[in-house]
Amino acid sequence: MNYKQKKTLILVNLGGPRTTEEIEVFLTDLFTDPFVFDLPLPEFLRLPLARFIAKKRTPKVKKIYESMGFGGGSPLVAETEKQAKALEQILNRKTDFNWTAKVAMTCGFPHIRDTEFEKPSSDTIYLPLYPQYSRSTVLSTLSHLEKKFKECPVGSGGYVPSFASDLKFHQITARFIFEFFTKSLNRDEFLHFPEVTFNGDWKDLDFIFSAHGVPMRLIRKGDRYMQEIESSVKGITEQLRLLGYRGQTHISYQSKVGPAKWTEPSSLQIIESLAKEGKQIAVYPISFVSDHLETLEEIGEQFKDLALESGAKSFTRIPAFGIYPPFLEYLAERVLAADILISYCSCKEMGGESLPTCRFK
Repeated sequence: MNYKQKKTLILVNLGGPRTTEEIEVFLTDLFTDPFVFDLPLPEFLRLPLARFIAKKRTPKVKKIYESMGFGGGSPLVAETEKQAKALEQILNRKTDFNWTAKVAMTCGFPHIRDTEFEKPSSDTIYLPLYPQYSRSTVLSTLSHLEKKFKECPVGSGGYVPSFASDLKFHQITARFIFEFFTKSLNRDEFLHFPEVTFNGDWKDLDFIFSAHGVPMRLIRKGDRYMQEIESSVKGITEQLRLLGYRGQTHISYQSKVGPAKWTEPSSLQIIESLAKEGKQIAVYPISFVSDHLETLEEIGEQFKDLALESGAKSFTRIPAFGIYPPFLEYLAERVLAADILISYCSCKEMGGESLPTCRFK
């Protein structure tokens, strides 16, 4: 009997509480991460403060999750598991290997530090589900893996880099938006597909590409996240033009937490400004690949209410990719090319610092 060589793909996301009981654990993981909650404080002060903030925010966050209708938790883990299952099928179809796809989170469960997630190698490949590089997402993921395995995975053959500037990513995103407005997407593949879709000429809409914001402190440390967002939007806009799009595109940032200065302009500012001009607005979640709190509640409810109350003629939430087949086929290609994509310290170039065990120093 011939046995196929086994390979494992691990999809990494920031995470979300699956139940109400996991909310405080999720927030504690989030705020104690030095690449996320980056304050100019010694650890003996930063960590207790982070735990205090997590505990204090838990009741407020519970109410938000309860309002979403997913049993008091977030759908992000379940949606990432759908993507993993679909990618597993694609990789088994495309190769002669026996692939198993798993899901790991850097906050909450299943946590990336769990023993089931093995050392990155050509047989165990980690794919962070962040199109754009940021210290708060990609560098955080790499740091978790470095602490666990005593080496940075970049260049190990077991890590897939971000893809914000890739032409094919731009083409797939533009096609996805086009198919959404031409009603060519399979509604059943999406979580809470918008009930009301735009019925006019989508080619003249104002598109807002809304990204998750990050503190400017991270940008000042060398994080190229804003440049990555700009690269994505520029490339996608060019591809939309080829599909006939004539309107204006805008970049904005959402989900600010705390009083510190964050990336701007805020999505709330942009939406209110365009709405007061009577624009027809569509929002696409440029930094997200699956729908969850930020897309369903923040964009789909808060942004919609603000837009319509401020005078917008219409508001449309474009969903995230989810299990959109062309996107998953693209990710599979990235996974299969993981061994040959990296030959330099991407952490230093994209995030402003090398991790201690960088193999390219």
